[in-house]
Parts: sequence; structure tokens; C-alpha cells
Amino acid sequence: MSRARGKGPHPKGDTQRRKRDLAAEAFTEGLRIMRANPALAAVDVDVCRREDCELSPRDGLVRVDSDAVLHVHPDRTADPETWAWALAHAVLHLGFGHVPAAPGPRTQPDACELAARCVVVDRFLLGSPVGRPPEELPAAYPDGDEERLAAAWRRTGVPDAYRRCGTAGGEPDLHLTGWNGWYGQPPDHQLAFASALTRAVAAAMDVAGGRRDSLDGAPAPRRPWHKALSWFVSSYPLLGGIASGMTLVADAELARAHGISVAAVNAEAGEIYVNPLRVLEDDEWRFVLAHEMLHAALRHGDRCGPRDPFLFNVACDFVINGWLVEMEIGTIPAGLLYDKDLAGLSAEEVYDRIAGERRSRRLATPRGKGLGDVLGAPLGPPRDCVDLDGFYRRGLAQGLDLHDRQERGLLPAGLVEEIRALSHPPLPWDARLARWFDEFVPRPEPLRSFARPSRRQASTPDIPRAGRWYPPEEVARCTFGVVLDTSGSMNRILLGKALGAIASYAQSRDVPAARVVFCDAAPHDAGFVPVTEIAGRVRVRGRGGTVLQPGVDLLERADDFPRGAPVLVITDGWCDVLRVRREHAYLIPQGAGLPFAPRGPVFRVS
Repeated sequence: MSRARGKGPHPKGDTQRRKRDLAAEAFTEGLRIMRANPALAAVDVDVCRREDCELSPRDGLVRVDSDAVLHVHPDRTADPETWAWALAHAVLHLGFGHVPAAPGPRTQPDACELAARCVVVDRFLLGSPVGRPPEELPAAYPDGDEERLAAAWRRTGVPDAYRRCGTAGGEPDLHLTGWNGWYGQPPDHQLAFASALTRAVAAAMDVAGGRRDSLDGAPAPRRPWHKALSWFVSSYPLLGGIASGMTLVADAELARAHGISVAAVNAEAGEIYVNPLRVLEDDEWRFVLAHEMLHAALRHGDRCGPRDPFLFNVACDFVINGWLVEMEIGTIPAGLLYDKDLAGLSAEEVYDRIAGERRSRRLATPRGKGLGDVLGAPLGPPRDCVDLDGFYRRGLAQGLDLHDRQERGLLPAGLVEEIRALSHPPLPWDARLARWFDEFVPRPEPLRSFARPSRRQASTPDIPRAGRWYPPEEVARCTFGVVLDTSGSMNRILLGKALGAIASYAQSRDVPAARVVFCDAAPHDAGFVPVTEIAGRVRVRGRGGTVLQPGVDLLERADDFPRGAPVLVITDGWCDVLRVRREHAYLIPQGAGLPFAPRGPVFRVS
């Protein structure tokens, strides 16, 4: 007795369905691999896998058109890595502008232009691989853009190795279609790809610099230098105020470009630059950050003066590291400068000891050998900083007060002395100039003598009163000389402030006139000028470079200028080297410098 066959699916149809399902799975996985690339994922594409699609290639994998549609036959089979490469190739055609969307009839590119565009895309994928390319593709490609390659191949013919570099077999893998424009302007796939590629490169730089942990945008975990800075804010009041105002810049490329081995600091910008590739323990990072913060807070960059900047930086390193070891802040890293024999000395005293030693040039700061870690300028866009002296003085003074109140332990006497000194802000330039006038341009003091009766004697004839009088030899000493830079580079605001201060101080000291010499390319002797008229006599000539030494020599050789009278030089710093053989001072703008080591006081007009 035979068993009846049940009705079921046709074996051939079932095989066809399984084949189509496997092809769809491989295609879907390849599409996911392609879209994992952030630059390619920014190009918005659609997928067409219809059997009746006229644009799906007969013997290839994918063809792309101007509408950003990827045409794929549903039965086409390939492994996911090959699909990812083919889809990336098609999307790059859109990103490179090979199939732009435009209205109206379109002219399809010729064979030379098609081959050139595929070569450019494959060359890009060779450096930024997505998926796995087919084995029959060439291993190397010619240089040049698509226009240059197409023009050359129109003269010589397309080489056989580059005829089938596309994804549609022997057919064109791109197709230009007219844009119908029914929903706005055509999309700019080239701009979208370029913007996404820029973001991807920036993210890769952030990962290399330690600002991110991965390319997916996840922030990097807290680095040891950030932990060390937070420790000062929360647990060490002496430097907590300074640490709260400092910014850590951890950029490997920046550190490599400027030769920063471990760390450096810029006080004006309030930035500490650390090398994120340098591996240190948490305690060592505390020591390094405390070292840089003390450099900034004690204004070692401004205290250098005419000394050698690197050697003074080294001297400050010896002093700071000695303090930090004594205070037991962290652990001193290997290679930093420390000498027990220099304990208790100031930075200036240490400088005097090491200035004549040849080995001092080979010493290393936290920035590196032969480089100072106190920077003169920020290594990036400057930040808005207001009253830096006040910020650092206030931070150290408040930190010292909290340290004492919480009884956190003893501090080195030298550090406490410097903090106390910083607590008293420096006198402004006009007050210092007034003191200079008091010392070198004294007010003529009258003498009292009964030989000259007082004018009030008539009101009290029975009471003798001494009269006041001024000796003639004292009046001659109450004057001063002014060597005034009147070149074109002089700032008129500086002139106004300086001459106004001079006039007011001279009047308060009963100085009738001052000897004035105007200098630009040559000296111009104005003689003795009433102090109230100096500002009105100034004319900025601007005829050339500033030469002040002849003006100084003119005053020193003048017979009618007292030998004990001082000289005040007003310049913007763009002058020659001066040698003044009498008491003198300089009045220059804030931030300017002199091309020589001045022997007299320098007043900087703010």
C-alpha cells in the first residue's frame, strides 16, 4: 500500500528563497560595516534591491545614481567584507562629487572619465580601508586627480589594469540622472562628506591628544594630572586658590611641537601644559603641578630682569623643589633639580652660584634639557585675564591663611617670606616716580634767620620772629633734565601721562623750569622750559630711528645744567644703548623693554 505524498513547497523555490535570504544577510552586514565609518555615514543614501530595477548591474555588485540610490540585485551574493568595500566605493562617488544632483538632461561620462573616477576612489580606500577589496584590483594607482587622469587617458587610452576598477563589473558603476526638484534644492553630498571627514580627523586628533578615549565621542576618563589638580582644590588650601584658576592643557601634538617633556606653565594665560604621553604616578603629578603653580604664583617670569632666563628658571627650580620636598607634597620625579646644599637660599642667590658653571646649561627643567618651563607666551589662543598680580597674590595669601588656621604643618621660611612680600602690592608707577623726585629733586627748604625779620613781626612787636629765606645755591639744584623721545613710534598717550605727571610733581616741589632735549634722529635742545609748558612744546617729528645718546651727552656737557641734577629719559624702548653718567631714570610703556641693562630705575607707565 503506497503512502500518499503531502503537498509542500517546491524544492527549487525553497532553495531560491534560502539563497536570497543569505544574500540579504550578507548585504545587510556589509551595509552596517560601511556605515560604521562616520565620514561615509554622513552621506545620506537609499538602497534599491528590486528585481525589475533597470540600473542594477548585471554582473557587478552596486551602481549609484545622482539621486543617492544604491542599486543592488537581490540575488547578488558576496561576503560582507566585499559588500562593505563596494558600498563604500559607491558612497565615495557621491562624496567626491562624481555623481552630482542637477536638474535637466544629463550627459553620461565617457570610459576614460569613468575609469579615472574609480581609480581616485580606490586610491582613497587603499589609505582608509573599509571592508576588503576584490583580489583582481591593482595594488598601486597613478597620481593625479580625475580630470588629469581622464585627459591623459584620452590621448593614450585607458590601461587594461584600470578598466574594471568599479563595482559594476564591465559596466559603468555610476549613472547621472536629472533632478526633478519637487522637494527643494539638490542635496550637497560632497559638502556633507567633507564636513564629516573633518570631524572624524578632529576626533582622531583628540584621541591622540588624550582628550577622548575613543572616536565615538565618549569623554576620556579622568587623567592623573586632573586628579592631582583636583586634590589641591579640595585638600591643600595653600595652593587650592591657585589651582582653581589654572587650566590644564594636555595635548600630545602641542607638547611635541614645543619640546615639553613633562610640563610647562604660562602665568599670563593661567595655563599649565602637560605631556599626556609621559607616565608618572599620582604623587609625582602632584609634585609637578605644584612646581608649575608656584612658578606662576611667584611670578618668576617677571622677576628675571636682565638675568639669563634659562639659568634663572633653573635657579627657581632648585628653590621650589627644595620647598616641595620639605613640605612633602607628592614625590619628586626622577630627573628634576634638587640639591640639599641650596636649602634656605633665594632664587637670586642660587642664580649667582650657578651662573658661572658650564654644566648649568645642561640641566633639565620639567620642560626638558636646556629649556625653561616658565613660558613667555601662551601656546594657544590667549585667554581674557584681568589683574594677574591680584589673582596670584590673593590666591597665595588666602591659601597661607587657611594653611595656618587649619594647622596643616610648617612651611619653609623662604616661601612664607616671599608670600608675605607678595601680599603688599607694588607701588604704581606714578607713586614711584614721586619718590624718585623726592630723593633726587628735593624741594628747596627755606632757612630761618633773625637777620631777616618775619612779616608777622609787625603784629607782635614785642615778640621777635625769625624770617624765612631761600639760599641762592639751593635754588640752582632744584631742577632736572628730560631727554624726550619724539620719534614717530612714540605713543601719544604715553607722552600725555608722563608729561602730566612730571609737571605736577615739579610744581609741587617748586621747580621753576626743567632742561628739555627732544630726540629722534638728532637732538634738539629746547633749553630750560617752564614745567607747565613742557607738554605744549612737544612735537612728534618721526623722521627716522631714535638716537638718544647725543641728547644725553648734550645735557652732561652743558655748562648751564647743574652737575648734580638728575636726568629723566622718556622713550618707548626702541632706541640705542644709553650710557648716563649721573643719576637718571627711565619712563617707558607697560610691557616694553630696553635694549640694554638699565642702571637707573625704570618706571613703566600703565
